[in-house]
Amino acid sequence: MARELETSIQYLSGVGPKRAALLQRELGIETLSDLIHLYPFRYIDRSGITPIAEVAPDLAHVQLQATVVRRTLYGPAGSIVSQDTNPIHFGACKRLSVIVQDASGEMEVVFFKGIKWNYQRLVPGGTFLFFGKPQAFGTRLNIVHPEVDAAREGDASQGTLTGVYPSTEKLKNGGITGKVMCKLQSAALTLCLPEIQETLPEYVIRDNSLVSLTYALRNIHFPKDSYALQKATYRLKFEELFLLQLSLLKQKYIRSRGERGLPMPKVGADFHACYNALPYTLTGAQQRVIKEIRADLMSGHQMNRLLQGDVGSGKTMVAVLSCLMAIGNGFQTCIMAPTEVLAQQHYANIQKYLKPTSVQCALLTGSTPQKERRAIHAALEDGSLGILVGTHALLEDNVVFRNLGLAVIDEQHRFGVDQRSKLWNKGPDRVPPHVLVMTATPIPRTLAMTLYGDLDVSVIDEMPPGRKPVQTMCIGQNRRAAMYKFMREEIARGRQVFVVYPLIFESEKMDLQNLEQGYEEIVRAFPLPDYKVAIVHGQQTNEEKNFNMSAFVAGRANILVSTTVIEVGVDVPNASVMVIESAQRFGLSQLHQLRGRVGRGAEKSYCILVKDVKTSKEAQQRLDLMCATEDGFEIAEQDMKMRGPGDLEGTQQSGLPINLGLASLAKDGRLLEEARRYATTILDADPTLEAPQNAPLLRELRKNKYEIKDYSKIS
Repeated sequence: MARELETSIQYLSGVGPKRAALLQRELGIETLSDLIHLYPFRYIDRSGITPIAEVAPDLAHVQLQATVVRRTLYGPAGSIVSQDTNPIHFGACKRLSVIVQDASGEMEVVFFKGIKWNYQRLVPGGTFLFFGKPQAFGTRLNIVHPEVDAAREGDASQGTLTGVYPSTEKLKNGGITGKVMCKLQSAALTLCLPEIQETLPEYVIRDNSLVSLTYALRNIHFPKDSYALQKATYRLKFEELFLLQLSLLKQKYIRSRGERGLPMPKVGADFHACYNALPYTLTGAQQRVIKEIRADLMSGHQMNRLLQGDVGSGKTMVAVLSCLMAIGNGFQTCIMAPTEVLAQQHYANIQKYLKPTSVQCALLTGSTPQKERRAIHAALEDGSLGILVGTHALLEDNVVFRNLGLAVIDEQHRFGVDQRSKLWNKGPDRVPPHVLVMTATPIPRTLAMTLYGDLDVSVIDEMPPGRKPVQTMCIGQNRRAAMYKFMREEIARGRQVFVVYPLIFESEKMDLQNLEQGYEEIVRAFPLPDYKVAIVHGQQTNEEKNFNMSAFVAGRANILVSTTVIEVGVDVPNASVMVIESAQRFGLSQLHQLRGRVGRGAEKSYCILVKDVKTSKEAQQRLDLMCATEDGFEIAEQDMKMRGPGDLEGTQQSGLPINLGLASLAKDGRLLEEARRYATTILDADPTLEAPQNAPLLRELRKNKYEIKDYSKIS
């Protein structure tokens, strides 16, 4: 890399060691290259001048060209500091008030810092440009700490778009204001632009009508005009998304051409026996996905497929039929779930589906007794066990398959990379098994193409017939008595109720208190012996959790009070009411997941969102959307638009494989698809990017930024 780009930020004029440490700590900026790749997140149009008479407190920013009329120095408690002494006692000053005027009127600008310097500069009769946010102070308007520049000569309307950079309170207190940041960027660009090397081949720039990198960097920071800014933004966003997709697709190309897969040409008798005995017809979406999986298994390459489907869309059925295809070709299979409760549930459902077949299935979790374990290990090694369902226990070294051909992983983001790599090594002769990853978290298309960009994606976008919509309503704290009455009526009908409390990492203690208080309140409202209330939360031991959960699943408890541990996969067809307390604290996707826990039986089901008294406008929008739609994909799209893509589940989930500097997966979906399409055409012609014209691409992909932590497989 070029010399100037690698220079430490502290050697840039106006920075020094103290500010360098601050920039590094607050924004992660260490070098000049880091600085010029920190882009403005919005721009202020400094071209216009607002007449004072038109200034209003609801305007974001205004720029005045005005003449100083008088200035007043104030001390403690509003006392006036004399301006007649020589020298003036600036040490006693707390505030400087300057009255300025233009042809339309006059107003006040105020300074609490830099009082002496501003006093000496803003001499009555002098004309300046004042830029800042107007605010109401009593009956009049003022601007506190405006930026002050020399007045414009001649045409007062000529000016520029000024970038606004990410900042923090500590940066401002350390003297790195917006104006200072602009000066630093200008100095850094002067040093670095002559050294900037083009990152994209000439033909890529030509094909996509892109401006050069130096033009883009200059105009993203200091746009000549709005057209130049648009061209610069397009170039930098396209490059980010294109290199990201190129990196992901290159991994996929190399694997699909190089990774030999276990051949599975047949379907087998057990598949037909199970399929023909189904009491209902599979949805069109399920049939389509099974065909896609069948084609993968026959291809001779290793399958790596992501199966997305809303809660209750029938993913488990697809997983079982896929396992039966592998078994029909003489292979064993496993289904790995993130929790014991979910593994037990999968096992119970799968046993039902396997009745018409001759396939053996077993369950292996942390609490499987030693005697059963020995029998499972023996059946795995002699090949008589066809499907092994389990938790992390499947990854233990002593779990040895004779012939593992397909691994199904449910809710894969809950398994660490190292854990999953153990499963890959359990294939015959170290040939990795085919992999089907399932998730009930609907992921917007653009995010799926990025998080799982080197996986083939299948979507079950139809619900099985007969599944009734869940009626969702949002209530305030004042409706609690009516809600308890409704819960009693549902319990009297033989139904069960979930009551969920938020548990957010930062304040576990406080949240646990809320949960316990809520539990006590529910127990008072639903006393023994008429009602039984169970409680489940993360601080309990696994035994306690499983005991209470089992009591609810078996119908011995009417109400389950819990934190979000029940979010994934608990299937209680008899539960018809989901109450979500402090619903405004949950993300949309999380609320949707929780709602999916009810509506699994034949009865009408309800989801009641209870909001706190203080609910922000944005949170209210989320709750309104939940009441308006049950479409998980629409909810996920909206969630990403509202909250950004990094934290889709409301838990500290993996986020993105790289940090995008400028592009947004929520807003730039069309550009992402264009970039992906273009990356595909390049890799079709040159899968390893070894052609001379692609040398710049290979160089870019080798940079740390694009060494993507792979979410889908471990080779």
